[in-house]
Amino acid sequence: MSVGRCTLLVVDDEPYILPTLKALLMNEFDVVTASSADQAQKILETQRIDLLLTDQRMPRRTGVELLEWAKEHCSRTIRLLMTGYSELEDAVEAINKGSVYYYLLKPWRTEDLHQVLRNAADKFRLERSREELLDKLQELNRELENRVAARTKELEEANQVLDQRARELERLAVTDPLTGLLNRRALDELARFELKRHARYPSPLALGYVDVDHFKQVNTDYLLTGGDAVLKGLSRLLSATVREVDSVGRVGGEEFLIIARETGLEGALMLSERIRSAVAATPIEYNGHAIRITVSVGFAVADVGVPAEQEDMLRLAASALDQAKKSGRNRCEIRLMQPAEEMVTAT
Repeated sequence: MSVGRCTLLVVDDEPYILPTLKALLMNEFDVVTASSADQAQKILETQRIDLLLTDQRMPRRTGVELLEWAKEHCSRTIRLLMTGYSELEDAVEAINKGSVYYYLLKPWRTEDLHQVLRNAADKFRLERSREELLDKLQELNRELENRVAARTKELEEANQVLDQRARELERLAVTDPLTGLLNRRALDELARFELKRHARYPSPLALGYVDVDHFKQVNTDYLLTGGDAVLKGLSRLLSATVREVDSVGRVGGEEFLIIARETGLEGALMLSERIRSAVAATPIEYNGHAIRITVSVGFAVADVGVPAEQEDMLRLAASALDQAKKSGRNRCEIRLMQPAEEMVTAT
């Protein structure tokens, strides 16, 4: 085994997946493969595995069952699950039963797969370092009782640093680095979850885009640092304007996405106008300048009982945003999804 590299066990019953993943990951990890949960268990019983990445749906035993076994018998192994969009509830079960560190939705993107596994490897190394510190402390306690207090303090400080780094890794995976809001990846997962909840329970759902008007002019007048200050200020303003049950994140550039739970047409109208008017009335301070901006807002609303797909709702919200831009900016447009694909527009 290479020094500093983690051993990764990949489990999947589809024959083309294992060689593909091994080729993608072998430069960073010592990759071991298994085509079933039973084969994976035998490997876990005979050699040390640092990271375990398993598919959910497999013959005889599921990935959740394997992870639950691994939690009991290989507690130091970092456990991850690959699952399809339709198996999100299985992922929740895996988190509860198998203490899963992370789950990947299939089909995954190569860069996402690499980043998740790197984060998991960092977590493993951090936990191993903490265990080594604990072992060292116990040895020192036996040899030098008069140094117990000093070593205990060192351990507490080390644990605080390790815990802080672990929390930071988890936060970075779902956070936009500039604004501190949810990033596109986190918003996509949250939107998928809310649409499943909308389909199961009788409640409306609204998804809306917020886009800064003439943002290029802001960058021209105040340079990129001024533009960044505006985006940060707008992020704080949006967070303060939406309800606590709503979610807001940055999807890229000067564009933000809002997920408004249990919000119908009237609620979306009120929310979008509240956002528009609050931004228009609130200048953003930067280097002694009061920068005034406006935003255009486009919402898509799926009412109670109206089926909605994520791509369709986002496309409808983007269309509403485009209409707000074409109508003069600093405007709100709402589109209501209908079962017969009819469309109701509100301004």
